[in-house]
Amino acid sequence: MRIFDPHIHMTSRTTDDYAAMYAAGVRAVVEPSFWLGQPRTSPDTFVDYFDSLLGWEPFRAAQYGIAHHCTLALNPKEANDPRCRSVLDLLPRYLIKDSVVAVGEIGYDAMTAAEDEALAAQLQLAADHALPALVHTPHRDKAAGLRRTLDVLRESAVPPERVVLDHLNETTVEQAAASGCWMGFSIYPDTKMDEQRMVAIMRLYGTDRILVNSAADWGHSDPLATVKVGEAMLAAGFSSDDIDRVLWRNPAEFYGASGRLNLSCATRAATHEGNSILRGSD
Repeated sequence: MRIFDPHIHMTSRTTDDYAAMYAAGVRAVVEPSFWLGQPRTSPDTFVDYFDSLLGWEPFRAAQYGIAHHCTLALNPKEANDPRCRSVLDLLPRYLIKDSVVAVGEIGYDAMTAAEDEALAAQLQLAADHALPALVHTPHRDKAAGLRRTLDVLRESAVPPERVVLDHLNETTVEQAAASGCWMGFSIYPDTKMDEQRMVAIMRLYGTDRILVNSAADWGHSDPLATVKVGEAMLAAGFSSDDIDRVLWRNPAEFYGASGRLNLSCATRAATHEGNSILRGSD
């Protein structure tokens, strides 16, 4: 089973995680920029963070045969902090970089006026740079947050087929499916979704426009959550083609719309692995 995790925060993970992910079939990841767990005190810290996502992290991933891309944005939580708002002015110089495959995470946290403004501005940046958008749906009052998100999206220049609505669950999937956007689901211990609930949703809604991710970060999370979804799908009677669609082809199609997705590292790793098996050596 080949796996493309479309939302994982590898900055928060160890090289042991990269090794375990590769061994389990993960060959590509997208790392969205996000809140680091405590307030940033200056826009300059975003510069260092973005530079790391564009340089160090792809290099680190490549050592383990995993292709690494990122999405960049002012995240919803920090959109409320006046110290961070000038990051919106920094983003254009980063959104032209080759390994940036979307604008994200953007969206809502507490559904404030400041978040309204940041979301609309960054959707325009996505349109200006011909990039997809990774939209974070809020952890609280999700249904209302999704309705508000869709209202802003309808007023934007980004078409729904270039948007993924992430962190969905049973309360929001129907509305998301009807929107024409891609649907993202985070498999996360204790919160969000688990693999059995994910399988139940796919039985109802199918596998088109579905992205499954681990959202693994510095919290209690699992970088192999995508693998567990594949195993649960197989046990539930989904075909190998269904699994490949959800865990590889769907994220490749969505982020491929950026025109920047480069999976050659993953292809070389898979080829080397195959040749090693044929030779009977590691």
